[in-house]
Amino acid sequence: MRRVIYLGGLVPPDASPSHHLASRLEVERILLESAPDSMAFRASIVIAAASRSFRFLVHLIERLPVLALPAWREHRTQPIDGRDVIEFLARAAGATEVAGRSLDIAGPDVVSYGEMIERIREAMVVGRPALRLRIEATPLASRIAATIAGEDHALIGPLMEGLSTDLLPRDDAAAELLGVRLHSFDAAVERALRDWEAAEPLAAR
Repeated sequence: MRRVIYLGGLVPPDASPSHHLASRLEVERILLESAPDSMAFRASIVIAAASRSFRFLVHLIERLPVLALPAWREHRTQPIDGRDVIEFLARAAGATEVAGRSLDIAGPDVVSYGEMIERIREAMVVGRPALRLRIEATPLASRIAATIAGEDHALIGPLMEGLSTDLLPRDDAAAELLGVRLHSFDAAVERALRDWEAAEPLAAR
């Protein structure tokens, strides 16, 4: 096998990455140095029924009567539809022009983390008042959120550390380069929820 395609995470352009994101950058660097024909993608939250980040958010919305949103709710990112991620991976496998490159992949919609949660809640058709906090309190908040969502804090803690700044793509060259037609954020959420319900009950719907 000549090409390995690595899927890492978007990194902040003007701030130091979290420990989790820095480790993914290091994996990317090692891969591209050791296997020149390989390439790397960097993505934000993947919206899909099997995405643990998406499932974490859905479980929080299901189980919290009030959505407590720390100060990181104002930071922005560009979630991507899981179908688009698969399309990028498939097309990159045989594209000679991406060899040795690192490309950011992202959906077309820029949303704050607070807006993202609100739009998922709307798609689930549930009422959840929001409590907007002035503090981030990430170490404590991540432990509480992981417990409520039934997730492993070893996963959720590092992910939430990365919410302290905007996580936006460096550019949008990947979609044009590989000819991928991107789905909107709302379309991604609706598809993910449908796929979820086709396999298991969604308690809040």
